[in-house]
Amino acid sequence: MMKWVAGCLLAVASSLALANVEVVATTSTMGMLARTVGGDGVQVTVLAPPDRDPHFLQARPSMMAALRRAELLVAVGAELEMGWLPAAVQGAGNPRINPGQPGYFEAAAQVELIDVGGPADRSRGDVHLEGNPHINLDPLRMTQVALALAGRLAQIDPQHANAYRQRAESFGAQVAGRLPRWRDQVKDAPGAVLYHKDADYLLLLLGVPLHGYVEAFPGIPPSARQLKALIDRLKGRQGVVLQVTYQPERGARMVARELGWAHQALAAEPPLEADAEAWLGLIDGWVTALADAPK
Repeated sequence: MMKWVAGCLLAVASSLALANVEVVATTSTMGMLARTVGGDGVQVTVLAPPDRDPHFLQARPSMMAALRRAELLVAVGAELEMGWLPAAVQGAGNPRINPGQPGYFEAAAQVELIDVGGPADRSRGDVHLEGNPHINLDPLRMTQVALALAGRLAQIDPQHANAYRQRAESFGAQVAGRLPRWRDQVKDAPGAVLYHKDADYLLLLLGVPLHGYVEAFPGIPPSARQLKALIDRLKGRQGVVLQVTYQPERGARMVARELGWAHQALAAEPPLEADAEAWLGLIDGWVTALADAPK
């Protein structure tokens, strides 16, 4: 009996020991990745609701409380969260997650970004001089981030380094297994107009033409003149107008209506507690929307 009790206590202690890294992720995609790579070795809190634009949040006491406990902060980076994350980190007073420390991890810093540089002119919209931060819809870049995240978790928790790397490699294998099907689905896709630059990486990866943006400048609502210019330029072509669910629909619907194209609003982030399968399903939705555009 005593041996049985001791065995149970040891099993419980071992189970509790696994969930030993407190991770805070800025978005639900980053949370999914931390959960996928970390497995039972991490406890993940997500700061940004998946139905809100992560550009335009405000630092809140609840964010600071979560960051105060964190051993690892997983951010998108490339200035995506610059309007609120630095203030939240400062308010948390946790030196472990300050930039430059092992507890601070930026996904965008692990991969090559597109649209790097350009004029530092905020009158031209939400400019990201470090490059386009919207890597969350790029399956291949996300596999690179997963491997880098496994390495960072191994620094913090060396005991489970092999498990972290194996889970990251398994995630990469899942992506590699779906990529040929995704590419086959969209091989004849006529292209898309996006509202914002949030699916550029996906279209580039799949070889789907990008015809333009509803926004003339990132983060600035389009004027009637700008929308007319876009419509006039694309008349006679085929395609689809895609936007993220939290973006305003009026301009996107007008462009689609005037061109006779389909219009669809899609989520850019999975649910808060999403696993890898849910995120891959989100990518499936974008691929299907591109593939189903009238040709």
